[in-house]
This record gives sequence, structure tokens and C-alpha cells, in this order.
Amino acid sequence: MFPNRNIPGLCSSPGDGYNSGVFSLQKLLGQEEKVFQLLEAGAQEARRSVQALVRISKALDEPLVLDEFRQLRLIDKKITQEIGLVVYTTFVTALDREDIEALADALYKVPKLVDKFAERLLLSPLSVRKIDFSAQIGLLDRATDLVVEMVWSLRRQNLIQIKDLIEKLQHLESEADEEMVGLYRGLYNGAYEILETIALKDLYEQLEKVLDRCSDVGEVIARIALKNS
Repeated sequence: MFPNRNIPGLCSSPGDGYNSGVFSLQKLLGQEEKVFQLLEAGAQEARRSVQALVRISKALDEPLVLDEFRQLRLIDKKITQEIGLVVYTTFVTALDREDIEALADALYKVPKLVDKFAERLLLSPLSVRKIDFSAQIGLLDRATDLVVEMVWSLRRQNLIQIKDLIEKLQHLESEADEEMVGLYRGLYNGAYEILETIALKDLYEQLEKVLDRCSDVGEVIARIALKNS
């Protein structure tokens, strides 16, 4: 998960040269603009995958429930591939190639893991599918909202906003950690059958991994912001 710590530079005091809230990037070329557009599209797809998860968690009996997740994952995979093509066939100066690829990869893994969670949920025993996952999914919903804002702020070069969004994401992770402690306590107190316990543990871990990937997005954006400050 994203470490709950201050990020040098991003969390500096107002008088250290960062109080303007803007970090310097070289003037964007046409292909650089395309990179930002693709990264923002990837963030939107990550957001849409969790929104779809919110919907399907309330309608698990729908026969084509996995189709939407797989379609979103396919779209995001194409976006990731296009980012790689742009990065390796054009001269991009504002962002380092490895940072662009790391950010694109973290964004792609969100719908990938959401798809995996939905698939395993639908394969789980009926008693497990009746479990209320709304608290954890709600945290993911808020996290992907922050992901979209962070990627958007990267293009706008708003350092203060990036710092604020990262702090909000860290707070969400703290909430998620507390939630997970309660969930695991429930697993090990004998309230569930063995098969149910195994299935629930796997599902909880999948949801935790989705939030981890959102944290990875924050890590990469923090690194980019510091490099270009």
C-alpha cells in the first residue's frame, strides 16, 4: 500500500519554494498532449470499472455481468498499448519514459483486478455472494475518484492539489486497513464454514490489491511531480 508518510517536497512548508502550487514542465509538444490524454483515459477506465462493480454487486444474477468488466479491461489494455507506442515512437520531453509506463501499468491493473474480483465472486458459493461488500467497494469508489483527479492534476501541473489528493488517498488507506482488521476478525471467529472462509479471504485480498494499485498511481505521480518541480 501507499506508505503513510510525508513525501519530501510535496509535503514541505509553504515557505520552501513550493507555495505557488505549480511545478515547471517543458512546453508540451503535440505527442506529449496525446500522452496526457491517454493517461487520463486510462484513469477514467479504472474509475468506470469500479462503478461497474458497484452496480453488479447489487445484481449478481444478471447473466452477462462479467461482459462489462472484460470490455473495460480490453479498452484499458488498448490504451496502455497505445501509450507504449507513443512513448517509443516519439520524442517525449516533459515526462520520463519509465514514469509514463509505470503510471499506465498501474492504471491498467485497476480494471484487471476488478475483473478478477467479479469473476471470483460469481464463482463463489451462494452464501458468500450474499455477503455485503459495499463498505470495501465504497472505499474503492472514492479511491478511483482521487485517481482521476490526480492524473488530471498532473497535466495541469498543480503541485498543491497533487499533495492534497495523495494525503486523501493515504487517509482512505488507513480506513481500508481498519476495515480489513474487522473483516479478518470476522473470518477467524468461527462464524463461517471453511469453504466460505477461504473464499471470503481471497475476495477481501483482491479488493485490497485494487486499492494498492490506486496507491501505485499516487506513488508514480508524486515521483513525477518531484522530478519536475
